[in-house]
Amino acid sequence: MNLERAELVLGDAVMKRLRAARVILFGVGGVGGWCAEALVRSGLGNITVVDPDIVAEHNVNRQVMALSSTVGRPKVEVLRERLLDINPEATVCALQKAWDRDYGDTFGLDGYDYIVDAIDSLKDKINLIALGSRSSARMFSSMGAACKVDPTRVRIAEFWEVRGCPLGSALRKKMRQTKVTTEHPVTCVYSDELIPNKWKEGDEERPNGSLVTVTAAFGLTIASLIIQDVMNHE
Repeated sequence: MNLERAELVLGDAVMKRLRAARVILFGVGGVGGWCAEALVRSGLGNITVVDPDIVAEHNVNRQVMALSSTVGRPKVEVLRERLLDINPEATVCALQKAWDRDYGDTFGLDGYDYIVDAIDSLKDKINLIALGSRSSARMFSSMGAACKVDPTRVRIAEFWEVRGCPLGSALRKKMRQTKVTTEHPVTCVYSDELIPNKWKEGDEERPNGSLVTVTAAFGLTIASLIIQDVMNHE
């Protein structure tokens, strides 16, 4: 993979540290998939992607690995193929499983330099944030990227300082109720924008609407934060 343009910005020493860095990313949907791709395109050498789901038709509007030709296939397998097609020299581990609060320790979080949380489940997200913040890795978490249209409103804050994000508020409330806390800072990407869903009468599942212009912005922002951290820490 030709990384000349990246090296012109980052320099040889940073590129070497990026190649050696290890990232584990949980959730490869509208946020996580773009984060993984941006990291590999920028020279990251080692990434583990974790997600239990298969590609569905309703993923195609916002998920990087979701194409008409990949519907029905495991997301992590499709993403692994894509990342290795971008950089065949990268080490990409694909785990088709979910983060589980009872078996979280089996992922060996201390073996990574960076943890990316891009999962949706409230209880599992709380557990991942809590355990990730106690590991030796640097922790990044995506708050809610749905019901938004303006990527210029994407913001960065420490977990306990996120404001204007319903998911962030719900997480903090639940953690206070259950006396769960964080040990080290968790850097979050969020937005205080909230667009009401245009649900139709008779809609049963009532999912939240989301656009690639915002979900990708969340993922690219997290990737950028990791790259900047590699730059700043020799």
